[in-house]
Amino acid sequence: MSQPKRALLTGITGQDGSYLAELLLEKGYEVHGLIRRTSTFNTDRIDDIYEDPHKEGARLFLYYGDLTDGTMLRRILEQVQPHEVYNLGAQSHVRVSFDSPEYTVDTVGMGTLRLLEAIRDYQQRTSLEVRFYQAGSSEMFGKVQEIPQKETTPFYPRSPYACAKVYAHWQTVNYRESYDLFACNGILFNHESPRRGETFVTRKITRAVARIVAGQQKKIYLGNLDAKRDWGYAKDYVKAMWLMLQQDQPDDYVVATGETHSIKEFLDIAFQHVNLDWQNYVEFDSRYLRPAEVELLIGDPAKAREKLGWEPTVTFDQLVKLMVEADLDAVGVQHNGAASLDIATLRREMLHLAPQG
Repeated sequence: MSQPKRALLTGITGQDGSYLAELLLEKGYEVHGLIRRTSTFNTDRIDDIYEDPHKEGARLFLYYGDLTDGTMLRRILEQVQPHEVYNLGAQSHVRVSFDSPEYTVDTVGMGTLRLLEAIRDYQQRTSLEVRFYQAGSSEMFGKVQEIPQKETTPFYPRSPYACAKVYAHWQTVNYRESYDLFACNGILFNHESPRRGETFVTRKITRAVARIVAGQQKKIYLGNLDAKRDWGYAKDYVKAMWLMLQQDQPDDYVVATGETHSIKEFLDIAFQHVNLDWQNYVEFDSRYLRPAEVELLIGDPAKAREKLGWEPTVTFDQLVKLMVEADLDAVGVQHNGAASLDIATLRREMLHLAPQG
């Protein structure tokens, strides 16, 4: 019986990492994930697939580590001997990168370099091929130089996060061309899901909708509502990551839907899904504005469609409603969408029944 493929994932506990781990396990892989040490066990997103590593037949293994520690990365490569490495770990919040620029650059930019160098050294010593996926970002396009953005569009980053991603992108290209590494960049446009972190605007909105319906929140505070993004479903996008590493030759790909929508449009769909008007609940707060804003992102996924056979399966409207439904479930409000439950009335009833004083 042949041994299963082994994959090493940084950022396995994040939105993308958890979906990718599930996909790889479904495909028969042995999955090894890097997690950062915290005072609480931060594995909520992978609880459904986590196994006791002592269990016979276990195929998911976790290791404490960090992209800032090159020695640890080399040690884990030696231990795991992966066939594929997916670098998804990062300080991934754009607004936070303005507050923590050094840390962001160290993890996102230098962290990628440390991992590439560890792979190069491991591959040279063992003659075993390691295929590498680097998680790029549409934020690298920043102040866009053409519409839509594709693989050849010049980068114009507008945040410490985006600058670090550009550095990581070109290091990946450099190691591919200099050392013949099978290294791919996935330039992923915004991708969301019910597993999206609660500080990101899409999840912040859908969570607020659910909490407003449940009477647990009255307002939501946001920054620029006119920013436009190309939003897709994270579960679709991790399949594109895997497909990149199954090709005969390494390359770089834009992964996107080819549509752009504003935050106002996201608000419209999310609040209308529960029969509410977002303008009654949204307040402006300048703290959520970026020093340098990115106004418009829209990707051209033609290359991924033609070479990888990849297509998005979830529309923007479906994505927003999917996230709202998940957050309604999380606060204990059942809503099947089709029944057109009058949630505004339900909310008023819940507030009326709430204890006073």
